[in-house]
Amino acid sequence: MQWIQNYNPLGNLWLSALVASLPIILFFISLVVFKLKGHTAGLLTVALSTLIAIFVYGMPIDKALWSVFYGAIYGMWPIAWIIIAAIFLYKITVKSGYFDILRESIISITPDQRVQVILIGFCFGAFLEGAIGFGGPVAITAALLVGLGLRPLYAAGLCMIANTAPVAFGAVGIPIIAMAKVVDMPALQISTMAGHMLPPLSLFIPFFLVYLMNGFKGVKETWPVALVAGGSFAIVQFITATKLGPELPDITSAIASIFAVAVFLRFWQPKNIFKFDEKSNNENSKNANYSIGQIIMAWLPFVILIIAIVIWTQDWFKAFFAPAIIKDGEVIKEAGFFANSVFNFNFPSLAEIIQIPPVVSENKAVKSVFELSLINSTGTSIFIVALVTMVLLKVKVSTAIKTFGETLNEMKFAILTIGLVVGFAFIANYSGSSATLALALKQTGNAYAFFSPVVGWIGVFLTGSDTSSNLLFGTLQQLTARQLGIPEVLFLAANSVGGVVGKMISPQSIAIACAAVGLIGREAELFKFTVKYSIIFVIAIGIFTYAIAFWIPWIIP
Repeated sequence: MQWIQNYNPLGNLWLSALVASLPIILFFISLVVFKLKGHTAGLLTVALSTLIAIFVYGMPIDKALWSVFYGAIYGMWPIAWIIIAAIFLYKITVKSGYFDILRESIISITPDQRVQVILIGFCFGAFLEGAIGFGGPVAITAALLVGLGLRPLYAAGLCMIANTAPVAFGAVGIPIIAMAKVVDMPALQISTMAGHMLPPLSLFIPFFLVYLMNGFKGVKETWPVALVAGGSFAIVQFITATKLGPELPDITSAIASIFAVAVFLRFWQPKNIFKFDEKSNNENSKNANYSIGQIIMAWLPFVILIIAIVIWTQDWFKAFFAPAIIKDGEVIKEAGFFANSVFNFNFPSLAEIIQIPPVVSENKAVKSVFELSLINSTGTSIFIVALVTMVLLKVKVSTAIKTFGETLNEMKFAILTIGLVVGFAFIANYSGSSATLALALKQTGNAYAFFSPVVGWIGVFLTGSDTSSNLLFGTLQQLTARQLGIPEVLFLAANSVGGVVGKMISPQSIAIACAAVGLIGREAELFKFTVKYSIIFVIAIGIFTYAIAFWIPWIIP
């Protein structure tokens, strides 16, 4: 039986929006005020969201429960699988002893941990975001920084903030490519607008990271290298996004930034070397005379990771897993060689949930097929790299098995948290409550130019993904822009750009970051660390978007 979403169940849109926001408020209070663990806060939030969906939005009980379950299993695969594989890869390099060599190779570039955070958290993290996305970059870079001697909370928080600049073009441009398909607009056009909006943020982030670590004193001592890192990244990001499209800005910008910083540091170093823990780096720098071969072997797992991710994202590789195309009983295209490794699970009850305008341009059912792709998954590619690393770095099979077990045990609560928060995202989306929030903001008229990125910010907070936020609110942004007489590409890009700073407070991202650095159960501390900066950033982006709409519209492509 079909169930049509109702975005104003209480008859007053602002009152409906207030009720729709209660689960979000509960999650904030649970983490910040009551300092509950992530999975506890997630469970309470899911419970309240489900009750609101059933008793306020009139959602049938079976559809509400299936929505939560659908989101939970999506949280398990592919999201949690990516993080498990990434942490397993990191632990294998640690067990092999080669992580110490990798650490020394970074310290040899600079022993200053402010600059190390720029190199690893900002530059290398952006590369990984462009290659894999979906939480993997934060997990890998945060774990690397902890290994370099940073305190876990700082490492996780700094990496989440550093991860903002590249998110809009993450996973080979998927957030913008997906949105472009939904709104029927060339991806290059949205990419160009985002390329005009993001460079100031990209330039600012390295300075802000240093400020968080060492205040204005640190910025004064390291501003040349922060300028080189942020400036080179921003320039290449602008050029790539506006000329080539959304697929490569992160990868090209990150490579340019890493190269520029490495060359610059051969001629310049901070006068005062900053370390959080003098003892940790000093103890690990006693035998730093490693051969070139050893250094290459230490970095080889990450080089292989990059190659694997590139292969996994290629159309020719994806074609191996494509199903057969049949029309009128005739096979138009044969199934890929590994098509049988992809399992599709239908949820008939969810197929009966219908979205309606203005959230979508025409009535359509929500996604109701869960795809379990055993091989063609980013997590699987990382896991395969971990197995290859085990062989290359001569880690015993017994050690690898034990390490994988340790990874699962350490992540059990993180996996539960991820499943719960993604379940919350799906019940919010499928009940229509998330759309209610966006539609309420739409009522603000021209002021919506300020709130447009806030909608994207809310979307990423709810879903944990800039891609999901763009899919959820892309059509709404497009239709609102048309009604206000503002070029729709601005609001589409603003949705993605606002979303990037929502990533640092997304429950899913927080759970991933905490798992990566051994802070499971302390999600409230990390949330408290990042939430104020996320709010400040989205306000700044809102002001910038308003300025573009009414004061400097000439930068809109």
